[in-house]
Amino acid sequence: MTVPAPDWFKEAVATAGSPHRVSVTGCDIHYQTWGEAGPPLLLVHGGGAHSHWWDFIAPWLAVDHRVAAMDLSGMGESGRREQYQMDDFAGEALAVCDDAGFGPEVTLIGHSLGGAVCLRAAASRPERVGGLVMVDSPIRPPGYKFPGTARNPLSQPRRSYPDFEAALARFRLIPEQPCHNTFILDYIGRHSIMQTPSGDWTWKFDDRGMAHITVGQQAQELREVTCRVGILYGDKSKLFPPEVRGYVHELVDRRGPVAAIPESYHHLFLDQPLAFVAALRTLLADWHAL
Repeated sequence: MTVPAPDWFKEAVATAGSPHRVSVTGCDIHYQTWGEAGPPLLLVHGGGAHSHWWDFIAPWLAVDHRVAAMDLSGMGESGRREQYQMDDFAGEALAVCDDAGFGPEVTLIGHSLGGAVCLRAAASRPERVGGLVMVDSPIRPPGYKFPGTARNPLSQPRRSYPDFEAALARFRLIPEQPCHNTFILDYIGRHSIMQTPSGDWTWKFDDRGMAHITVGQQAQELREVTCRVGILYGDKSKLFPPEVRGYVHELVDRRGPVAAIPESYHHLFLDQPLAFVAALRTLLADWHAL
């Protein structure tokens, strides 16, 4: 049963972003923008997701920021590549910043895989990035393995469904978790489905090559990154157990906050969207006041 959407959510998603496209090394990249003035922000989604995951977050940030949310290649409404690599994703993020007119003060905000993308962009082009916020984007201590780790569901062949409603009924978060804001799941699910040339329905992400994406030397990148750094995570996230929290604290080494959003899991801005917005706006206001 879908919980009715509250007024704040309806108002946010009614504030549609302006669509844009930019070609990055031969691949068409789609992104949206909100806001007319203020420090720039780029929002980067997680694996298999898309820019519409931010539709109910971006308008809140656009009150005092210029905001862009992108679709990485192979996901959402962006083009496909033969192979997907972290350096390509990072290049796409920086190209969107260039195309949107965002200068070197831009803050990159990435959830899950998107956090790794933003970290790579900030580490590879330190002169281009002013701030980095990684959102439940874990960095594993040496030798650490998450309990019960299975094959990446995004690497499995996509299933097809006979109609839109059948596909929507199968929408799930990856990794799976409880989420009481079913109105958000319904909204995201409706933006995650496409019709194929044969007439059936499937997911918008490309299932070719997603299993081969490697994040690289994240610990070294986070130690050496020169921009402002912030880490937000769900206090119930299976990807941020105490071992990971402690390691990330060590890597950040007091250069910025490492903070939990209460009563939230990996998809923390779906679980606690208003608390997430409040934490992020507080962090950004502190940075931009300096």
